[in-house]
Amino acid sequence: MEVKTSLLDNMIGVGDMVLLEPLSEETFIDNLQKRFSHNEIYTYIGSVVISMNPYRSLPIYTADKVEEYRNRNFYELSPHIYALSDEAYRSLRDQDKDQCILITGESGAGKTEASKLVMSYVAAVCGKGHEVNKVKEQLLQSNPVLEAFGNAKTVRNDNSSRFGKYMDIEFDFKGDPLGGVISNYLLEKSRVVKQPRGERNFHIFYQLLSGASEDMLKKLKLGRDFSKYNYLSLDSATVNGLDDAANFRTVRNAMQIVGFLEDEVQSVLELVAAVLKLGNIEFKPESRANGFDESLYVGDLEMCELLGIEQLVLERAFSFRTVEAKMEKVSTTLNVAQAYYARDALAKNLYSRMFSWLVNRINESIKAKTKARKKVMGVLDIYGFEIFEDNSFEQFIINYCNEKLQQIFIELTLREEQEEYVREGIEWTNIEYFNNAIICELIENNQNGILAMLDEECLRPGTVTDETFLDKLNTVCAEHQHFESRLSKNSKFLTDHSLPHNCFRIQHYAGKVLYQVEGFVDKNNDLLYRDLSQAMYKANHSLMKLLFPEGNPAKVNLKRPPTAGFQFKASVGTLMRNLQTKNPNYIRCIKPNDKKAAQVFSESLVSHQVRYLGLMENVRVRRAGYAFRQAYEPCLERYKMLCKQTWPHWKDLLFFLEERRRQCLEDLATLIQKIYRGWKRRTHFLLLKKSQVVVALFVGVWLCLVPLLPFPHYFYFQARKILRELKYQKRCKEAVTTIAAYWHGMQVVSMQKYFFDLKNTMPSMSPIDKSWPARPFLFLEGTHQQLRSIFHLWRCKQYRDQFTEEKKAIYEEKLEASKLFKDKKALYPSSVGQPFKGDYLDINKNPKYQKLNIVMDEKLLLADVINKVNRKRNLLVKVCRNLQRQSFNHDQCHYLIIAAKGDFLLSSDRLIEIITKLHRTGAASSDREPLSVDISDEFLVQFKQDKVCVKFVQGGPKNGNSVTCKRKNNRLLEVSVPPP
Repeated sequence: MEVKTSLLDNMIGVGDMVLLEPLSEETFIDNLQKRFSHNEIYTYIGSVVISMNPYRSLPIYTADKVEEYRNRNFYELSPHIYALSDEAYRSLRDQDKDQCILITGESGAGKTEASKLVMSYVAAVCGKGHEVNKVKEQLLQSNPVLEAFGNAKTVRNDNSSRFGKYMDIEFDFKGDPLGGVISNYLLEKSRVVKQPRGERNFHIFYQLLSGASEDMLKKLKLGRDFSKYNYLSLDSATVNGLDDAANFRTVRNAMQIVGFLEDEVQSVLELVAAVLKLGNIEFKPESRANGFDESLYVGDLEMCELLGIEQLVLERAFSFRTVEAKMEKVSTTLNVAQAYYARDALAKNLYSRMFSWLVNRINESIKAKTKARKKVMGVLDIYGFEIFEDNSFEQFIINYCNEKLQQIFIELTLREEQEEYVREGIEWTNIEYFNNAIICELIENNQNGILAMLDEECLRPGTVTDETFLDKLNTVCAEHQHFESRLSKNSKFLTDHSLPHNCFRIQHYAGKVLYQVEGFVDKNNDLLYRDLSQAMYKANHSLMKLLFPEGNPAKVNLKRPPTAGFQFKASVGTLMRNLQTKNPNYIRCIKPNDKKAAQVFSESLVSHQVRYLGLMENVRVRRAGYAFRQAYEPCLERYKMLCKQTWPHWKDLLFFLEERRRQCLEDLATLIQKIYRGWKRRTHFLLLKKSQVVVALFVGVWLCLVPLLPFPHYFYFQARKILRELKYQKRCKEAVTTIAAYWHGMQVVSMQKYFFDLKNTMPSMSPIDKSWPARPFLFLEGTHQQLRSIFHLWRCKQYRDQFTEEKKAIYEEKLEASKLFKDKKALYPSSVGQPFKGDYLDINKNPKYQKLNIVMDEKLLLADVINKVNRKRNLLVKVCRNLQRQSFNHDQCHYLIIAAKGDFLLSSDRLIEIITKLHRTGAASSDREPLSVDISDEFLVQFKQDKVCVKFVQGGPKNGNSVTCKRKNNRLLEVSVPPP
C-alpha cells in the first residue's frame, strides 16, 4: 500500500481549510462539495475535524487504515477521524493529558457513528492481552445495548440518539484501558407513549417482536403483530436497511458480553413487554350515585402476571389517587382522562427507570477494578440540535444542551484564543463572531431564565397551566432580543401569523425554533401518582423494588421531587465542568442533505450549518493566529536537552525543534548501546584470559549427557559444530562459554515454559485431590516434587484456617477414631462421613428421661438406646464426664451401665463413636491410665456358668453392629456380632 507522506500529496481540493485561498464562504462550501463528491468526507480546520455524513458505507475504516494512521503526525496523512483519535490517544498516553472528544452537529449528521469510530480506533491501537481485550470488548459492546433501548427512527435519522451519552474511558499508565463510566442525560421518554408521524418508538420494541423466538414470546405473552400494541406506530414500523431480528440477536449477545446474567436479561425483557401491555389497558366511564364519573379498568391479567402484581391492586391504583399532607390522607377517584394520564405516566416512568438501571448495570461491569490514578478520555455522543414541525419540552431541553456545547466551542476556540494573543501583547486584529452566551443566559438564568420560571410555575400553589407559564414568559422575557411571542409586549410580533398564540419562539445559534407550550408544565413536573409507585413496589418482580423505591410504605417521603428541568440543568452543568478539565478535541458533523441520500449535496443546507457552527470564524482565527500553541513550562521541559543555546531561550521553529529532539534521542540511545556493548565485550575478554578449562574434556562430558537431554540430536550437532569450528587448543574458554550459554538458554526457556504451563494446570484446592501435572523435563524432577509438596501444605493450611473451634473439636474426635480403628476394623470407612452427635435421645428435652436428667449434673457425652444380647430388657447407656474433679472413676458416671453382675454383651449401631468417646474420656483423666482397646474377631465370653465363643460377623446398618464392654482389669473388650 502506498502511504502518503504529506497532506498535500494527491489531495482532492484542500484538506485543511486554513490553507484555502481565497477564503470566503463560497470557496469554503465549494471545497467541501468537491471533496464530498470524491468520497473525501473529512476536512480539517487546524486540529478541528469536519465530518460529512456520506449516508453509505465507505472502505476507509479497515484494519489497514488503522495501522496507516497509527503513531503518525496529525498532518502527515490525508484528513481522517482516525488521525484525531490517534492524536488524542497519544497525548493521553505519552503526555498524561486527559482528553475529551466533543462530537456536535444536527440530528442525522453522523455523531453516533463518529463516536463508535473513535472508540473502535482507540480499542485497536491500545494494548493487548486477555484482560485488556475483555475490557475493550465490554466497552464496545455497551453501544448496541444502549442504542437498542435509547435510539429510535425519526424523520431526520434512522438511528437517532434520544438520550445523551458521555463515556469516560479510563486507562492505566501504559495506555491500556481499565474500564469506563457512562453518564446518560434526559431520555426522551414521551416517545414511549406517543411518536410523531413518520417516526418509531425505541428500537427494542420492534427488535423484540421481530427477533425473539416463539417460546420467548409465549413466556412474555406477546405476539409478532405490531398492530396489536397501541404504543407502536404503524406507518413506519419497518425501516429500510434495518434488520430488527438480526439486531435483537446482536443486542442479546452484547448484553452477555457486557456481563448481564440470564435472569437479568429476562427481567428487562419482561419490563419491555409490560410497557407494551400497559398501552393496551383501557378505561371506561362509570357514573356514581354522587354524580361524579370514575374510570373502570378494562385490561387482561397478562400484564399483572408479567409484573407479579395482583389485578385488584393495579385496578385501585388506576382508579384512585391518594394525596398526603402532614398527617392527613385524602383519596379521590380518577375519571377516564386522568386514568389514561396515569397509565401513560407509569409507562414512561417504568421505561425511563429501566433505562437508568441498564446504564448503572453496565457501569458496574465496565468500571475499573483498580483505585490507582487513571488517565481519562471522554467521548460525548449527545442528541443534536433539532427543529421539527412540532417542538415541545424535549426539543427545548435538547437545544439548550447544544447551546451549552456551542458555548464551550466558542470559549475555547474563538474567545480565549484571541484574548490570549491580546494579553501577551501580540499584534492582533479582533475577529467578530456570534457569542451565544446571551441565549444560554436566557434559558438558564437563576432568576429570570426560562427554566427558572418554569420551575416556579410548577412549584407555586394555585392553578397552574401551560398558559399561565406562557403569560409569565411574555411578562419577563418580552424585551429579550432572542425571545418572540405573539402575546408579548413587543408589538412587532402581534401581526406575525406564523407565530401561534400558544407558542413562543427562540432565536438559537442554529436558527429560530418554534416551541408549543402545551405539555411543558406536566413534562417538567414529571409526577407519578404515589398510588402507582406503591402498587409497583408490591409487585413480585426482581427489579420493581429497585425501580420504585419511593413506593416503600415504610419510607414515605412527602418532599416534592426535583423537576426534570432542574435535574437536567444540574447534570449539564456537571458535564460542562468535566469537559473543561480535559484537553478538547472537536469533530463537527455536517448533514449534506435532508433526504438521507448518498452523493446528494444541498448547498443551502450545508451553508446554514457552516454559518451557525461558526466554522468560518474558526478558520479566520486559525489563519491569523499561530498554528501551534504551548505554554512555556511544558515546552522548556520537552526541548531543554537539545543544546545550551535552546535553554532557557531559543528562536528555532517548532518543527526544527522536534527534529532536533528526535535526532538527539537517537544519538543518546546509540551512546548507551555503545558503552554497554564495550563493557560486555571487555568483561567477556577478561573471563577468557583467566580461564584454563580444557574444552575437550568438557565436550566429552557434554556428549555423554546429550542422550539425557530433551532434544538430544539438536545438542549433539551443536557440540559437533563447536568441535569443528573452534580451535580449542587456543580458544578453550570461548568453547566452554558457548556451550554453557546453550545449556543455560535451554534451561531458562524450559523453566519459563514449565512455570507458565504449571500456572494453567494447577489442581483444585481440595486437600484430598492427589492430581499433579507431569513434569516436562527430567532435570526439573527435584523442583517439581518440591513445588508439589509446598502447594499441598499450603492448601491444607488454607483449608484448616477455615475451621471454627467447634469444627476443630469434631475433627479431633474423628482423628481419635482414626487412630483406634483405621485399617483394623472393616466397618470403619463407612463411619468417616457420619457426624458424632453424642446425645441421640435429647435427654435434656425429652420428658421420658426427666428423672435421669435431674440426677445427672455433669456434661453429657453420649446417650443412646442399645440392645443387650444376654439380657431380656434394653438398657440405657449414658456416658458422661466429671468436669469439676477432672478424675477418671468408672463408678462415678464416666460411663454407667445398668446391669447384673458378670459379663455383658451389648449391641449398638454406633460402635465406633461409643468406644472413641470412652477412650477419649479415659485419656482426659490425669490420675488414671486411659482405657485400652483390643480389637479381635473371635474370643470367649463368660455367660453365668458357660463360656461362649463370640465371632465377628460383618453386617448391620450404619457404622457398627454391636459392642461388648467388659470391665476387667481396666480393659475394654470390643467385638461385633449380627444384630438380634
